Amino acid sequence: MAHLLLFHHVQGLTTGVRAFADRIRAGGHSVTTPDLFGGRTFASIEEGMEYGDAHQDKAVDMAKAAAAVLAPGFAAGGISYGVVPAQTLAQQHEGVRAAVLVDGGLKTEWFGGPWPAGVALQIHVCADDPWAERPMPDELAAEAAGELNLYPGSAHLSVDASLPSYDETITAEVVERTIAFLDRLG
Repeated sequence: MAHLLLFHHVQGLTTGVRAFADRIRAGGHSVTTPDLFGGRTFASIEEGMEYGDAHQDKAVDMAKAAAAVLAPGFAAGGISYGVVPAQTLAQQHEGVRAAVLVDGGLKTEWFGGPWPAGVALQIHVCADDPWAERPMPDELAAEAAGELNLYPGSAHLSVDASLPSYDETITAEVVERTIAFLDRLG
């Protein structure tokens, strides 16, 4: 059983993010979902971005604090905005063994250098998602020798059942592939 430290998207720790985490748990893995926004949720990506941009450093500090109490060997995961703290940990925290990035993936130099050897990577993005900032996720997957999973369409936050952008077909594939990835970690 692997442990996934999963960071929410910019609309907050919604019931849909919790439900996504529950599906990973049902696959036999433990999942922690820290609330980086102190209970705040936002009706739109734009509203969430205004808050998230103003609190990015605090969110990363909270992510580091959440990681500090975990045993080494966990996976860091993030959905969209949550990719930043997840990728920060993957590249800078010795205890991270893998990263699962949903709806994004950024340049490694933004986090202090190349992707670390021995840290596995799995990315999930919709092929035409305007928020995913492609080709960055593609380039990250190539640099890290990671797994890039592209899904049809332009949906963003498609794994959050509480949002209009939710797509059950995509979510089922993301969950299945994430569980298989975590299974390989042991």
